[in-house]
Amino acid sequence: MRVLVIGSGAREHALLIALAADPEVSAVMCAPGNAGIEAVAQTYPVDVASGEAVVSLARERGADLVVIGPEVPLVLGVAEAVREAGIACFGPSAAAARIEGSKAFAKDVMESAGVRTATSEVVDTPALLDAALNRFGPTWVVKDDGLAAGKGVVVTQDRLTARAHAAELLELGHPVLLESFLSGPEVSLFCLVDGETVVPLLPAQDHKRVGDGDTGPNTGGMGAYTPLPWLPDAMVQRIVDEVVAPVAAEMVARGCPFTGLLYAGLAVDGEGPAVIEFNCRFGDPETQAVLALLDSPLGAALYAASTGTLADLPPLQWKKGSAVTVVLAAENYPGRPRTGDAITGADVPGVLHAGTAHGKNGGLVSAGGRVLSVVGTGDDLAAARTEAYDIMARVSLTGGHFRTDIGLSAVEGRISIPS
Repeated sequence: MRVLVIGSGAREHALLIALAADPEVSAVMCAPGNAGIEAVAQTYPVDVASGEAVVSLARERGADLVVIGPEVPLVLGVAEAVREAGIACFGPSAAAARIEGSKAFAKDVMESAGVRTATSEVVDTPALLDAALNRFGPTWVVKDDGLAAGKGVVVTQDRLTARAHAAELLELGHPVLLESFLSGPEVSLFCLVDGETVVPLLPAQDHKRVGDGDTGPNTGGMGAYTPLPWLPDAMVQRIVDEVVAPVAAEMVARGCPFTGLLYAGLAVDGEGPAVIEFNCRFGDPETQAVLALLDSPLGAALYAASTGTLADLPPLQWKKGSAVTVVLAAENYPGRPRTGDAITGADVPGVLHAGTAHGKNGGLVSAGGRVLSVVGTGDDLAAARTEAYDIMARVSLTGGHFRTDIGLSAVEGRISIPS
């Protein structure tokens, strides 16, 4: 099987490494890729937001399966363009991708499916903002209703900060979603979905804020770990039964069945799981950690979900132990990042490339906000953390920064589900 992966981040790098290890996969390709991905797969400079361009490349390279990593091509309908061309594609249609592309749509689906989530209100005009803010608090959750690459959310106890973020979004013409605050530790659960068939992967926890101790602004993700030692074993199946399966069934009922990876971001408290958000694709940086522990062939799993045969897939097998992802970010991220700085020490196992490129002198340079993901594995979470940070210590990027506490709260037993 020849597989074409669409995207250019560390998530796609992790997908390609796992696919290349599948004995049933004869070739891996990537568009557009990055400087590190070039060592794993042939890369092609294609406009990934164009269904026509992706279809043309897939045909030209004889792809049997196209795997779409980022959300933008999915929301724009690239997956259905690939399927309409007769090529298997892992990724939802544009209609199904609204589960991420429109938070208001996701809320409507959850209400119909009886899925627990935060109360919410959409504000689309500045004149209604103050009255709406008065109905929330003392912790305000303000979200961009559309795609925001994980950075369009502000969670604050300061009403002025909440109002300023909402006003900024409205000024840009973006509707604002106000939500009640959900307590309890957060869980990311990825599920392969094929209509109403749901196969969960390992649960993970992302670290969204830029600084140690969950300080600073939200980012696209500064690190993740899996599995979660504080999460009861039965909770994954409960999330499937109470959240993912009902949503998948509701999507089928609405005539927009979901095919691909449905990512549920949840808060878990004494009442159980409650949805914070859905994404329509593999999450970054959780994917890097989760795939490091996958012991089943990834190509077979993605192909099954793409061709309506997920129900026939043998149970997924996982390696014992834990995995940790630590993100190395460029100076000033999550603001406008500085780029073009030299990177050294990144040519070792466990380093996955995201915002990297070849410099004028042939060396590796930074080319984005999140530059690299470093993945460590070990017999337990503490050992996986040690390996990840040992690798990170050998990588150098001028002005680069990373969190030093990924997974630390779990190692120290400081995470628990409220009763």
